[in-house]
Amino acid sequence: MTLGRRTSKRGGRPPSERVRVPPPVLRRRLPSRRGATEQPNATGDGDAPLTARFWLAIVLTGIATGLFGDLFMWVLFGVQHLAFGYHSGSLERAVERASDARRIASLAVAGAIAGPAWFLLRRLTAGEQSHPEDALWAGDSRLSFRRCLGSGLLSELVVGMGASIGREQAPKVMGAASGTVLADRLSLTGGQRRVLVGCGGGAGLGAVYNVPLGGAVYTLEVLLGTVALPAVLPAVACSFIATAVAWIYLPTNATYVDIAPMHFSGAIMACSLVMGPFVGLIAAGYIRLIGWVSHHSARGRLAIGAPLVAFSILGLVGFAYPQLFGNGKDMAHDAFLGHGTIALLLALFALKPIVTALCLQSGASGGLFTPTLSTGAVLGGFSGLVWVHLWPGAPIGAFALVGAAAMIGAAMQAPLSGLVLVLELTHVGFGLMVPMMAATVLATVVARLIDGYSIYTARLPGVE
Repeated sequence: MTLGRRTSKRGGRPPSERVRVPPPVLRRRLPSRRGATEQPNATGDGDAPLTARFWLAIVLTGIATGLFGDLFMWVLFGVQHLAFGYHSGSLERAVERASDARRIASLAVAGAIAGPAWFLLRRLTAGEQSHPEDALWAGDSRLSFRRCLGSGLLSELVVGMGASIGREQAPKVMGAASGTVLADRLSLTGGQRRVLVGCGGGAGLGAVYNVPLGGAVYTLEVLLGTVALPAVLPAVACSFIATAVAWIYLPTNATYVDIAPMHFSGAIMACSLVMGPFVGLIAAGYIRLIGWVSHHSARGRLAIGAPLVAFSILGLVGFAYPQLFGNGKDMAHDAFLGHGTIALLLALFALKPIVTALCLQSGASGGLFTPTLSTGAVLGGFSGLVWVHLWPGAPIGAFALVGAAAMIGAAMQAPLSGLVLVLELTHVGFGLMVPMMAATVLATVVARLIDGYSIYTARLPGVE
């Protein structure tokens, strides 16, 4: 806090000129006469004051986001079980057990339904915003509730039937859309709306993957681009509320279970130093691929039939590689457990980005988080299988964890988010923190130097 321009008696250093807004209850300085706002992140609230009304909006947004997360995951799991005829176990095992006819029929039906449905939805909601990143970074932070809800339900439908896109987009956009609605109802300022919408978006990611800290860090690092205390507090609050509410339906355990604890070794550290720059190169190419297919995605009447064609091609490829069905969660899990041969992991690493891009190019709407993470995981597993021939002794799953964190950090241009999310998703990996950090930093630096886009900026709509 700054109560005047008085000079310290020791050393003649003036107190901080930063001003706390709102002022604290205790106005008297400590004996040092230094201001509390010497810490740069603890200054004023800026254009988003943390009023009682704003905090009410944060709580309500967290609750709404958690409930929408449950709704979307209920739809997703129900569609998966119906499409592939199973009641327990993983989607990957169910797809492997299903006949080739059932696999391709599931994806063909998904494309036949989703293409016309998305076409009608986009026509009926033309001009309405459904991309949180675009609304936060270049717009007025307003999203269309009806467009987000419709697109989210369709997204979960096609992911459940095998499309290679992420499941997090729907809860993320509905968390952000809930923030838009509440900001209007409670007459919040533009700055408060921006923070609220960003918190809702990150909380959606946190809720459906049971990563409350990761959801908060994602809000700050990716959506809002700040770690100032007035943004950290609502981001953490909204994410933990949404995650706790989502426990009504979703499990409280880690997303990836049964992974043995892993520990640091020289072999893992050396491989991470080599793997990091290579992952950065791959991430830069992956981002460009996502940007190209997003800009050239099917539009107009072409978008009616494009998902049917794209999803059917994925179904045909899935005859040989059923691991490509869905968002890639089980594919990453297998890599974390150390499963897979060199040939299989190399094929999955090459094919997952291609089939994901194919789905996006057809006009499908969905996330990229898990497809990107799974690509990094199998790349790490492949690198580990090669590396242990030179330096044996380390578990293959450790290399997969390093590759996943590096790929996510580089592709999102958010290294903190990549690290925190992988740790929370697996509940292991703290013993690998140093090599994971090294690989993630190197990968992110290389991707940033080569290009600078992320999987989110690459997908932004074109400008005139």
